[in-house]
Amino acid sequence: MKQTDKRVTAQLLKYAVPLVISVGLCWLLFTGINFREMIDIVRRDCDFKWIAATLAISMFSYLFRALRWSIQLEALGIKAPLFYLVLSMFGTYAVNLVFPRLGEIWRSGYIAQRQDAPFTAVLGSMVAERLADTITVGLITLMAFGLASGALLSYFGDNASIIDSARHLLMSPWPWIALTACAGALWWLFSRKTENKIVVKTRKAVKELWAGFAVIARMPGKGRWLEWTLCLWGCYFTQMLISFMAFPATENVIADYGLPAVLVTFALSSISMGVPSNGGIGPWQWAVIFALGIYGVGNSTAGAFANVVLGSQTLLQIILGIFTFSMIALDKRRKKSKTTNRNIKNG
Repeated sequence: MKQTDKRVTAQLLKYAVPLVISVGLCWLLFTGINFREMIDIVRRDCDFKWIAATLAISMFSYLFRALRWSIQLEALGIKAPLFYLVLSMFGTYAVNLVFPRLGEIWRSGYIAQRQDAPFTAVLGSMVAERLADTITVGLITLMAFGLASGALLSYFGDNASIIDSARHLLMSPWPWIALTACAGALWWLFSRKTENKIVVKTRKAVKELWAGFAVIARMPGKGRWLEWTLCLWGCYFTQMLISFMAFPATENVIADYGLPAVLVTFALSSISMGVPSNGGIGPWQWAVIFALGIYGVGNSTAGAFANVVLGSQTLLQIILGIFTFSMIALDKRRKKSKTTNRNIKNG
């Protein structure tokens, strides 16, 4: 009974915490915004043809991500059809809307099961892919802050409390204690000689995970992998740029500050996706509103922009999720039918 209680508690923490973060941030978001004014801004100012264009471009981002991942999988000897890799990308974002962070696990499991491949190796390749995204976000952030240093310094000079909060977080001992504890636990796991089945299985899983992760360093086609990475993040940035054209206020930001303003908004919104939440709902709007505030856009207008852009993407992810799981069900039915027919012939 105690074990069951622990499992229930773990599941609640895993899924309830991100949900609470999303709901809490959305509540704070809308308490600082005149909701009726925001709706009026959307009705009056939003040019939805630009939003539709961003949705069209996002379809290419799914394709580019699938093409990039296929190079890593092929290096592991896993040749999955491109169509099903794209489906796995659709499914990832749909699952993340309901169960944050589970989408990546789901797609690794789906491809591993469909291609009869080791789950931990596929998972490792996914982890390597996500690490590459993290590095890309870091580079984009450095470039954005370099190009827009004047506007950022001016903003932070007027809002010194933000700098103080960041300094307090970095000076806190708890993040460093947590990192040290994790490093110590890993060292103990691999240095200790034991026949404990759980430890042995964990070691094996970590080794397979590392094999999938490390394949990125020795895989053929690194040039193509980098090209697909540039195409993928080029799509993401282009979506943000085109979104700016949908509202007069954000269009004026481009006219007054140029592409660096778009890049800053893009960088901060990308960083916000690291916060556990349902599909970025909450943190993403906060990041975009904060970024647009640097360039003088009011909260209601910035909130209208952020909610329309994220809302349209969320709606697309729901539609693609329904399509994905319908296709997966048909694929399973087709495979089952082939197996049944083969058994009848052999019988």
